[in-house]
Amino acid sequence: MDSWTYMTDLPDITPFRIRLDELDAQIADPNLFADPKRAAVVSRDQQRVARLVQDYDKVLQIKTQIAEARDLLRDDQSDPELRELAKMELPENEARLAELSSAVLLAMIPPDPTDSRNTLLEIRAGTGGDEAALFAGELFRAYTRFADTHGWRVQTMSSSEAERGGFKEVIALITGDHVYRELKFESGVHRVQRVPVTEANGRIHTSTVTVAVMPEAEEVDVHIDPQDLDITVSRASGPGGQGVNTTDSAVQIIHRPSGLLVTCADERSQIKNKARAMTVLRARLLKLKEEEERAKYAAQRRGQIGTGDRSERIRTYNFPQSRVTDHRIGLTLHSLNEVMEGAFEPLMKALLHEDMNFKLAELGNPRP
Repeated sequence: MDSWTYMTDLPDITPFRIRLDELDAQIADPNLFADPKRAAVVSRDQQRVARLVQDYDKVLQIKTQIAEARDLLRDDQSDPELRELAKMELPENEARLAELSSAVLLAMIPPDPTDSRNTLLEIRAGTGGDEAALFAGELFRAYTRFADTHGWRVQTMSSSEAERGGFKEVIALITGDHVYRELKFESGVHRVQRVPVTEANGRIHTSTVTVAVMPEAEEVDVHIDPQDLDITVSRASGPGGQGVNTTDSAVQIIHRPSGLLVTCADERSQIKNKARAMTVLRARLLKLKEEEERAKYAAQRRGQIGTGDRSERIRTYNFPQSRVTDHRIGLTLHSLNEVMEGAFEPLMKALLHEDMNFKLAELGNPRP
């Protein structure tokens, strides 16, 4: 049974009862509905917390019923018919208790507002030269296929192709339902072990690519002062791009306070390239902001699935053994071909499950 499926003692419900009272008071205020967007947010939050409190109270009721049934079964002097009825109802109530306890625990986890966001996916070739670039292209193709199975849309924002195939770098915007929730644990170093096509002696080489997954930032998430930007334009260059090279359409933006640099040249329109570059820049700045917040309490966390840092090795793809290993959770799959065709579900579900365990543990051990 999963560690979060059943807990005898649930975390204190008092903060949620207080929050429900606050939300009820907001909904009772007619001025709230002057702002439809805020009213919708408050209403959804109120419904979520109300359901949590109701389920918590049901858990208490079922616990009482289970305790009474067990007392009845231990009492040899009790009515035989009542004892038989209690014996029949006990397994059903225990199953219901486990189900409701799980629902309450999951509802107590603070929702991540970025989980429903569209996502910027960056893949860069690391060590390994041509082989790293080839694998970067294969990994991008695998993520694209995974996105297709979810009905998501993948739009390439910027790319730099390698001479022998693959990418030196590719940045894509993935839009759809709960994209960031599914992809957020893919950030880090992905290592590939295989015999390159250029290797005459059949030796296995190790190469790496780095992946960064960032929720698409809204303008309210990060403030960018136009005075902090150095924007330059140039004539785009690229393989076979006759049309792309006829105008000064490539855009490079440097954000001086952070030192971040973004270049977009895939579109023929300078305006479109600038818009794409700003989308990427906002996402990177939001990622920096989130990493700073995470660093403030990382030492106090009981556990976490990595840091999401580019330098952290998270996964190995071993082609000779058809093996994929996620080092953060110690999960190994012998289905490399399927994964490279976009079958990431077993990996991502396991990572989400482990993250849920960490968060549930923190409910009982809140950070200072």
